[in-house]
Amino acid sequence: MLCCALFMPVALSADATPGQAFASGWQSYQQQGNSLILSSPQGKVSLEYISRDSIYVHYQAKGVKQLPGYLLDEKRLDEKRQIGSKGAEQEFNLSVKATDKGLTFSSGTSAVVVQKSPFKLSFFHQGQLKLEEELGYLAGENSQEFRFKLSPREKLFAGGERVLGMDRRGFNLPLYNKADYAYEGRSEQMNYSLPGLMSSDKYILMFDNTARGSLDLGAAEKDVLHFAAGGGRSAYLVAMSDSFSGLTEHYTYASGRQPMPPIWALGNIASRFGYRSEVQAREVVAEYRKQQMPLDAIIFDLYWFGPDIKGHMGNLDWDRNTFPTAEQMVKDFDDMGIKTILISEPFVLTTSKNWQSGAEAGAFSLDEQGKARTFDFYFGHTSLVDIFSAAGQNWFWPFYQKQLDWGIAGFWGDLGEPEVHPADSYHFIQESGQKASADEIHNVYGHEWAKLLFNNFNRVSKDQRPFIMMRSGFAGSQRYGMIPWTGDVSRTWSALKAQVELSLQMGLLGLGYTHSDLGGFVASESFDSELYLRWLQYGAFQPVFRPHAQDEQLPEPVFHGEEVAARVKAALSWRYQLLPYNYTLVYENHSKGTPLMRPVFFEAGDKAISDKMFLDTQGYYWGPNLLVLPVTEPGVTALDYQLPAGNWFDYFTGKAYSGGQKGGKQTIPVDLDTIPVLVKGGAIIPHAPDMQNTREYSGDELIVHYWFDASVGESGFQLYQDDGLSRDYQQGDYTKLDLTAKAADQQLNFTIALAGDSKALSADKQLTLVVHNAPHFKEVYLAGKRLNTSYDQNSRQLKLALTFDGKPLTLSFR
Repeated sequence: MLCCALFMPVALSADATPGQAFASGWQSYQQQGNSLILSSPQGKVSLEYISRDSIYVHYQAKGVKQLPGYLLDEKRLDEKRQIGSKGAEQEFNLSVKATDKGLTFSSGTSAVVVQKSPFKLSFFHQGQLKLEEELGYLAGENSQEFRFKLSPREKLFAGGERVLGMDRRGFNLPLYNKADYAYEGRSEQMNYSLPGLMSSDKYILMFDNTARGSLDLGAAEKDVLHFAAGGGRSAYLVAMSDSFSGLTEHYTYASGRQPMPPIWALGNIASRFGYRSEVQAREVVAEYRKQQMPLDAIIFDLYWFGPDIKGHMGNLDWDRNTFPTAEQMVKDFDDMGIKTILISEPFVLTTSKNWQSGAEAGAFSLDEQGKARTFDFYFGHTSLVDIFSAAGQNWFWPFYQKQLDWGIAGFWGDLGEPEVHPADSYHFIQESGQKASADEIHNVYGHEWAKLLFNNFNRVSKDQRPFIMMRSGFAGSQRYGMIPWTGDVSRTWSALKAQVELSLQMGLLGLGYTHSDLGGFVASESFDSELYLRWLQYGAFQPVFRPHAQDEQLPEPVFHGEEVAARVKAALSWRYQLLPYNYTLVYENHSKGTPLMRPVFFEAGDKAISDKMFLDTQGYYWGPNLLVLPVTEPGVTALDYQLPAGNWFDYFTGKAYSGGQKGGKQTIPVDLDTIPVLVKGGAIIPHAPDMQNTREYSGDELIVHYWFDASVGESGFQLYQDDGLSRDYQQGDYTKLDLTAKAADQQLNFTIALAGDSKALSADKQLTLVVHNAPHFKEVYLAGKRLNTSYDQNSRQLKLALTFDGKPLTLSFR
């Protein structure tokens, strides 16, 4: 134990109340495992290393209410804490050094410097200052506030879902999850806000506060970041790194990693608002099969429990008049490899057959008199499930258990902001035994809903992975398998353009599966087939492919004529053939937190990053090797774009382009059949044969595409495979193939081998190696034996068939 005296003068905001902030001084500090606790008569501050480069800070002033924290992955951290104090010190290489000016709490790679007077915390990584408090923590009677310094050129990716441009610096962002119906090219407040940011200076700052608040990113004061909330928890997490990929890895280690969804979640999902009968749903599936368009799942919106939009919410059972043999329908779809997903909402109308039982069970939020709070909203007179209380959870889950008994494969939670949440309603927080107002916990409602579904699904479905789609949550909701979407977007070109920014912003802060209603949700006066097509072509390279819309203009591509259907079918073919690559991105997200969609700056080296890259939403990386340029305006015949450094190849035509400043802007031709997709020189991208359903994919037949580039030298890709459905991957039941290329002028060595942590192959893999941009090699050898190859002079493609039995293969091209 280490002790010293520290003085902490109080710094109060204009409305802060003396006595609620720290007013006298520190008397002692004590190291406990990976934490440092600073104590004074006014309270304490704890600094906890979650990893070597992420620190959780919690100010606890006496007399100031503290709600539970929801940001950290407490299950994982509790397991780590079992190591004990000595184990934590050894794992993180922790040390505390005191001086006359304060002290330094260090992990070797990162450090928190505690300044005595005026008291403030500063955060360093590899000796470089990343972030420092300005006035630090301020406590008012009903407020929690923090102030940090901003460096002059710093750019901030912040606040979650909003359409403001990539750099949110200079904005004051409201922190309150709120639907923005029919938004287009700008939106300041949407369904999923995040109380924090990623900085171009390579740190993430996330506040563990669920209350209604604001995040001022230099709007009121140019170089000051000011967080304010009406209560909640006075805590935050800082993650630091020397790379953006390292940054997301540290942040998601602390806040939780996304479990791997079932592989069918990467397929085509039929969805609309909504399928009004069993007959209609069967007809839609039949049309997909008739046109031989791939399909993996179908989602039922609110008509599954009632014939009208209003008056039926909370029934949570099939409307047997319109779905007379619903369970058989679900089974029939499943026999085809098509999974069924049902919508639900947390609102239970007083006219519902379930309201009385919920009220008697104490399952709803309460009014000031302790009775079930009822109120009016669009769908009727209602109560709201208290998702925080044991009574609410125990009453709500059996409805989902019944769905699983029917064979339902996934859950869709809608309106979970909650869309209407009266400020004078109250919830009971089971974990802490506290009563909390709606405004104190509003932003974490969807998070706790997802947690309820995730934990119970895993408890009762031992051999399946949950699919949980929701439009609202909190920082860290990814650890409960949440798949968010970007709300009720209009069908306009500006709305399409906004989708890239929305997914990139969310992915940087952990929510890697954020996607849009493809084609646009809100019906327009007339159907714009070009807009629809461009949206779905973009959708082939976003995390979830799910056309969804109001049914005045049907969202399914099978109902828009042969020309549109053929082009969408081609886009789906791209997506399904990329399944081995895409599924590897899923694993990378699960294991490291790396987003599937990545801003251009995310993949560029430090020296190559320009200010323009930080602002770019015209293009993005899909995984490490594909650069996608969505077409977001009508009538486009060419796109001008400054490619990142290196050599690039058109994914569809093979045409070569030069990147970097020397190459200048490249003009990329565009037609209606494709959108521009560029492959990085040296890339290795495994493909699968075309398919109608992910159930056809085994991974035993692969086409490995490699884009030869002598200037790159060595490149590689580690292909990940498992059964795609069970949770056995968590016990190491998977296969990884290391695909490595070493290229030089007129020479190539290509190696295929099992990674060290892979299980043995259950069957030989039949591989076709396709070398793009290939020189006309004179000979190819495998283990000293010359092989026959096929070379096309016009396309500059070389093809070679191989059998891989698990033993390393090294091919030599000369």
